[in-house]
Formats: sequence, structure tokens, C-alpha cells
Amino acid sequence: MNKDNHLTVFEHEVLRTDRGDKKLTDVQLKSMQEFYGESGVPYYSLVHNGVKFCEYVGVLQIGDTLIEILPKIDKGFSGSEDSWRIVLIDMLRAAGVFDLKAPSSGNLKLKSNSILHLYFELFIKEVKYLLRQGLVKKYRRAEGNNTSLKGNLKFGKHISQNLVHQERFYIQHTVYDSTHELHSILFKAIKLLVRINTNQNIHGPLKLLELEFPEMPDVKITEATFNKLTLNRKTQQYEKAIQIARLLLLNFHPDVSKGSNHILALMFDMNSLWEQFVYVSLRKYKDVNTTIAAQSSMNFWKPSRGYNSTMRPDIVLNKGKEDCVVLDTKWKHIKNYNPSPQDLRQMFTYMKYYKAKRVALLYPAVTFSRNHGRYYDHNERNFQRLGEEECSVISLPYNTDIRQWQKEISMQITNWVKGNDITIVDC
Repeated sequence: MNKDNHLTVFEHEVLRTDRGDKKLTDVQLKSMQEFYGESGVPYYSLVHNGVKFCEYVGVLQIGDTLIEILPKIDKGFSGSEDSWRIVLIDMLRAAGVFDLKAPSSGNLKLKSNSILHLYFELFIKEVKYLLRQGLVKKYRRAEGNNTSLKGNLKFGKHISQNLVHQERFYIQHTVYDSTHELHSILFKAIKLLVRINTNQNIHGPLKLLELEFPEMPDVKITEATFNKLTLNRKTQQYEKAIQIARLLLLNFHPDVSKGSNHILALMFDMNSLWEQFVYVSLRKYKDVNTTIAAQSSMNFWKPSRGYNSTMRPDIVLNKGKEDCVVLDTKWKHIKNYNPSPQDLRQMFTYMKYYKAKRVALLYPAVTFSRNHGRYYDHNERNFQRLGEEECSVISLPYNTDIRQWQKEISMQITNWVKGNDITIVDC
């Protein structure tokens, strides 16, 4: 890809058409404004002559231009684009977004210059693996004219179409071949990649894959298409390729007016990614006697009509036990400020309903810190005396070595659970 067509920014940065080292063209801005529409998109907001990115990271491809949005813990912290790209890819892989355990992906080299191209490479390898193994065949119903009578004769259509062609029969019969929905989805994804790819390194493999894969009928792809798919023992090996095809096909937004500025949005919410990353890190290194649950739901309020309201903390350790611990993750740099009152009230509610021994808010950081504060005694009329309930604030420093980072997260949380707290701050 031409470097002029590859823009890299960090979350919460602004791209404008009239100023800045990195600029959008008027055509690109117009495409992003049209994509934003009246209801908006969560990836960015519109500002004067530009866009401001939010806490979503990933890639936006607009025509031939690729905008890569990377995470950054602190605006004042200087980290290279390459290092943050590696951190993001490793976080996605650790959280299970990139499942590199598939049979065909053992030799995948993470040398892509964007997450989008990494997905392209992984998809190519998955489909090549399926071709080498032999595409799965299925039975399907087919009907049409044939020179031999087999299956069921569709008498009405036979008379209307073959009145002067007595050598033909219009029949309905069963065919056993590779033309089925799974292959139609993969073929449509291949055609899409050939159409939008701007990476010269994978242009050749993509074109070769297009030639090797058998022609399939065009199908309309929606969310429902994938929701109704079921894989069995024979088709389980298609899972990863179908997952990537789903991601690409459902996030592609064609430019119906001009046909030159299609948008592919492959974005990830850093709040959700940070939550999942912390969860899998704790689960990976947890003690054998410790239980861990993510998004554990509990009824909170029952209306006279309608559905119950529930609460759902990010992570619960030892749910239902005397040493229960509730953790909530926040992807933002807290610096020296207190958590928001809303977050503190939320943690107090978790403590009461889950009967938790300890609760904590977990933030990413450049350096490690662990503070805790006590809530004021809610049983006292004037709320002048501190109670015994605590809420800890733990800042976990990032590490470019993802395995070491996961170990450090687990170690710090384990030490905190054991009661090795430090500075006390009143909440």
C-alpha cells in the first residue's frame, strides 16, 4: 500500500482536512460523514472539518485509504506506532479474537502492517487449508432440464418448456456436490477481498485463491445468514474461515452512489477488550481453588410491569463464597484523580448484592499503583464517620511482552486479594 494512503492515529485523536501532519482529503471526510449518517457510529464523532476518534481501535478502509486507530494509555506517554500495534494484536490474540490454534495457522507470521491485513492473511491460509483437505460435499435439491429421466418429473414445467424438445425432461433431483451455503459465503468473501485489498504482498495469493476456489452462486449475506448456520463433525474445520468471512462481509459498507469509496470498518471497543484481556489473564494463572466468572448477572430491580433490571459486574472471583471479590475494568488513564462518583456507587452496590469481601476498579497505566478508599458509614445519620467497606483503585502497567503482562496482572490482583494494600484515600 502507498504510504500516503495509510494513516495511523491513536484513539481520541483528531483528523482534519485543513490542518495537522496527517490530513483527510475532502472526499474521505465526505465518505466518513455519510457513513456517520444521522444516527451516528460509535467509532468516531464529527468535528469541524474532520473527525475525532473514540475508544474504538482497529481499521477503517475508505476506498484505497486505510486509517489505522491504535490504543494509547496516556496522551502524554510517547510510544511508537509499531509497539502499540504489536500490543493491540497480542491483546486481541490473548482475548481470543485471533484464534491462531487452527490447523492451517501455525506458520502465520505477524508481519502485517495493519490488523485488517492480518485478517486477510489468516483468511487466505484458512481457505487454502480447506482446499488442500478437499471441500466438503453436501446433498442439495436441484431442478431443470436434463437429457435423462431421473428423480421426479415436474410435469407442468416439462410441458411448458419441452413441448418441442421431446429429448429433454424437466426434473427435480438430488445432487451431491460442493455447491452449498458455506462455500457461497467463502466465495463471496474472496471476491470482496479481491475487490478491496490494497496490500501488494497478498494481491497474488488472493488472485490465485480466486482461481482455485470453485465458482459459487451469489447469495445475499445478512446477520441471519450466519445465525442459522450449524457446523457438524465434517464442517467444523470451516469455523475460523466462516468467522472471518462474517467479520468482513457484515462490516463492509458499499458506496452505492459513486462506487469508489466503500468503507470497511473493523473496529474493537477497548473497554470490552481490556475487560476480556484481564479476565483471561486471571483465569490463565488463577489458583486451583479459585473460581472466576465474567459478566455474572444478578437481578437488581423488579418493576410492577415489564422485565427485571439486572446488574452485571465485569469479573467475580469466588462467587457465593465468603472470600468473594468483584472487579470492574475501565479503559482510561485515571492519573491522580479519583474514580467517578458513578463508578464508586456502582462498586458499592456490587459489594452489597454479591456480599463481596473486596471490590476494585482496574485501570491501565504506565506505572503501577494500588490505592484504596473507604466509604462513609451509611448507617450513620450525618455520614461523618468512615465505615468498613472499601473500594480499591488498581492501575496496572502495560508490558509489550504480552505473557509477562498477563502474569503481572494476575500477580498484582492476587497480592491485593491477600490484603497487601498501600495508600488509603477517602472516597
